[in-house]
Amino acid sequence: MRLFLTLCVLFLLAPVQPRAAGAETLRLLQKIPLPGVNGRIDHLAVDVNGGRLFVAALGNDTVEVIDLKAGKRAHTITGLSEPQGVAYVPEENKLYVSNGGDGKCVVYNASSFAAAGSIDFGEDADNLRYQPASGRVYVGYGSGAIGVIDSRGGKRTGDIELPAHPEAFAFETRGDNIFVNLPSLRRIAVLGRRELKLKETWPLKAAGGNFPLALDEAGHRLFVGCRRPARLLVLDTLTGGTVGGLEIDKDADDVFYDAANRRLYVSCGSGFIDVIKQDGPSKYSLLEKVPTAPGARTALFVPETGRLYLAVPAHKRREALIRVYGTK
Repeated sequence: MRLFLTLCVLFLLAPVQPRAAGAETLRLLQKIPLPGVNGRIDHLAVDVNGGRLFVAALGNDTVEVIDLKAGKRAHTITGLSEPQGVAYVPEENKLYVSNGGDGKCVVYNASSFAAAGSIDFGEDADNLRYQPASGRVYVGYGSGAIGVIDSRGGKRTGDIELPAHPEAFAFETRGDNIFVNLPSLRRIAVLGRRELKLKETWPLKAAGGNFPLALDEAGHRLFVGCRRPARLLVLDTLTGGTVGGLEIDKDADDVFYDAANRRLYVSCGSGFIDVIKQDGPSKYSLLEKVPTAPGARTALFVPETGRLYLAVPAHKRREALIRVYGTK
């Protein structure tokens, strides 16, 4: 009886996890195993029309190619050196892979997966972004720069110098700005896409460890995931000022803005996806904490399909896998 009463008390005292009214905000649809993939998994990219997911398996020195229709791995690219970023260019059917180990960005034919070129950035080639309007691929690298590649020719065409190593960055599609996280300085860099120059930097006074970010361009809001302390900061992109924020789970590495549902998804290595509701331009609330797994901190949200892909690294008796969630 004493044990029963103790368990009842513990249950009553346990924190209640926020949930969406009437339904789960994320529905687990599928688990895609990645047997033999060990170590940390970094960023992901998607071929929407071809139904393929590309996964940078940093600790395994591979990129895993997943057939999303079949729900299984279709190919493995080997011979890499700590792959950190992947970017798919549909117009050229090319896959770009940035490597932290040797600083190279390798270009692959995305059908045969034969290497089609390589650009050497010296050290720590990290986050990759493809910007369709300009036909450019941007690579964050080294002690502080973003390299620019013409995706049509696969050649490096310029560099934007920065005061520190860049992490996540996001583009305006109608405006000229590129917003870049500089975690070692607790700042956001604002770059000009046309002139390829640093315009200004904005300080983050409420938190540091700012690795992931996402942009609501129409609402003029920038969402910055921080680790020290664990908070999501909301910045006004017209002024650079912090206009909101809330506590999130630890070790955030990706954040995505879902404009259709007015939500944010924050993947946290502590073992949760935090789902946040946009109540207003400067008002945000936690809808749900979706339990995942320790170390599962990188993800990819695809607005066209309403799918969120979460990378779960191998751990003891658990093999690596991709969890597929529905958001619609």
